[in-house]
Formats: sequence, C-alpha cells, structure tokens
Amino acid sequence: MSALLVVLLTGVLTAIACALPGSFLMLRRLAMLSDAISHAILPGIVLGYFLAKGPNFALGLLGAASVAILTVGLIELLQDVSNVAGESAIGIVFPAMFALGVLTISRYYANVHLDTDAVLFGNIEFAPFESLWVGEHHLGPQSLWVTGGLALLNALFVGLLYKELQLATFDPALAATSGFSPRLLHYALMAVVAVTSVAAFTAVGSILVVAFMIVPAATAYLLTDDLRRMLVLAAGCGVASAVIGFVLALALDASVAGAMASASGLLFVTAALFSPSHGLLARARQLRRQRLEFATETLLLHLRYHETLPGEEHELEVAHLSNELRWTPRFAQRVIAHAQRSGLVQRTNGHLALTEAGRAVAEHLSARTGAGLERARA
Repeated sequence: MSALLVVLLTGVLTAIACALPGSFLMLRRLAMLSDAISHAILPGIVLGYFLAKGPNFALGLLGAASVAILTVGLIELLQDVSNVAGESAIGIVFPAMFALGVLTISRYYANVHLDTDAVLFGNIEFAPFESLWVGEHHLGPQSLWVTGGLALLNALFVGLLYKELQLATFDPALAATSGFSPRLLHYALMAVVAVTSVAAFTAVGSILVVAFMIVPAATAYLLTDDLRRMLVLAAGCGVASAVIGFVLALALDASVAGAMASASGLLFVTAALFSPSHGLLARARQLRRQRLEFATETLLLHLRYHETLPGEEHELEVAHLSNELRWTPRFAQRVIAHAQRSGLVQRTNGHLALTEAGRAVAEHLSARTGAGLERARA
C-alpha cells in the first residue's frame, strides 16, 4: 500500500469515526465537548509518559482515554450538583484539566520536547511510517488499525442502539418511560466520544478531530431533517472533506490536516448557502415570497375597501398605489403582476378591479382580520 493511500485512508476513516457520534453531540448541543476533550487529555498523556518512563503509544492512549472519560464525568457531575449549564461546565472543567497538565509538565518534564505542531495539526503525513507490531508480526500502519477500529466500533454502537439514541436525544422523558435509562445511554455516548477523540487525536491531531466531529454533522443537519439520513450524510461529508482536502494539500504542498479541516468548512459554507430547506438563499427566496404574498393581500384589502366608496376611483389607479401604500413603483408593479397571474385582479385603463376570485379572497381576509381585532379587544 502506497504512503499517499495510507494518509488518505487515515483521513477517511477518521472522518467516519468522528462524524457518527458527532451528529448526536450536535443534536444534544454539546458540540464543543470534543474540543474540550482534546485539550483536557494532556494530564493523561503525562501520566502515560510517567508510567512508561518515556514515549509509549499504548500507555499514552490509555492514560489519555482515562482522563477524557474522567473529564466527561466531571462535566456531568458539575451539571448535576449545581445550576451550571452544559457549555459553562465544559468551560470550567477542560481549562482546569489542561492547566493541570501544563503544570505537571513544567514541574517534572520541563526538559522534555513537546512538538506543538504535531499536537495541534497532527502528524497524518507520517501515518505510513508508524507501524503496528504484535511481537514480531508487522500488521501494517498503526493509524489504519486505530481509525479503522474506531469507525467500526462507532458504526456498531450507532447501529445497535439507533432507536434508543434517537429517542433519548429528542425525548428523554419518553425514553425513560420506555424502559431504558437515558442517563446511562448518555454516559455510553460520552465514553464513545471520549475514546474516539483521544484515539483519533493520536493519529491526526486536535484540529482535525474537532473539525470532523462537528462540521460534517452540521453540514448534514442543513441538508436533511431525518436522523438516519443525517448520519449517512455526515459520514459522506466527512469522507468528501478528507478526499478534497487531500487533493488540495497535494496541489498546494500544504498541511494535509489543515486542508482537510478547511475542506470541511467549505462544504459547510456551501450547504449553508445552497441548502434547499435551510440555506441562506432558500430563506431569502422564502422571505421574498412571503413579502410578496403579504403585499398582495394588502392590495386586495385596499381595493375591496375603496371600490365600495363613492368618489374613491382615484384610489384604484395603478399610479396612486405607490404613494398610498408606500411602495416603490417597481415593487408595486411586481405585486400587481403577481395578483394578475393569480387571477385576483384585472387592470383596465390604468385602474385595478377585483375579480370574483379576488373579491372572495379579500372578503375572507377582511373577516379574518375583523375576528382577530374582536379577540384582541376582548
């Protein structure tokens, strides 16, 4: 297997592993928990270094995972015993854990070199050169085993507990009455998030873990309202981000992790702009359509009121509408054209008149408005 393919597969498997639990984190409004864990594991890394008396992948991973689970437990405990909300609890616990790690390093390991670039940006480019050995047997790149195992573990976790996770996420009270503990399921999800964040952190670094945990899920959330489809789309957006970022990194001779994280951000921006249901352009079109519909109703009420009054013919003139209703001439023409296309008004010699359909709609609007005013007075 070529070195470039190992790097790409490491990114793809990391994206899948992070996107699945990350979707539930986002829905539960705990999006920054992965960022908190990636900072709070520093004491665990120091613990693994202390036990192994030097760098050791297995003990470092075990120590970091233990501290990550402890961090999640402390956050939950802080929420349970006080009035501190979720995000505030995260903001209290993870700086304390990170500071503890920094303090320990400065006191006992001041002469140990820590590669901050590897910690932040990851060393995914060196994934092909970190091999996994079991005794004398070479099993291939270590990163593929770690990220592949994470992807499989998280897929099984979500697949086997999908209904329970769905119910506990959207309606914890109903979940409790259905015979299982939402709190226990929450702790299980947090444990999966902690292990995923720590294990992926060792392979690709902090920035990419946080990006893949949240951004693909947020992108998928903009594209669908169905949870099952959202999980598939989140994993797909993560894979697309890894592939696009890898290609960009090769083309620009740039950081692979940085390019993958940037690609995930570009996909999110694209979805935020062009999503058919939640995109900014779709919302702008919806607001424009609603404004036009409201203006059309205003026009119908205006015509109905003045067509019955003697000497009010000038109120029905097209040229008079802009001043009377405070519309620009261009917007007035749009409203009239929309009303004509809908068969609600007709124009004759510069005057507007309601059609039978338009008069029926106007009378309905007038009755509804009158009923609303009566309720308001009551």
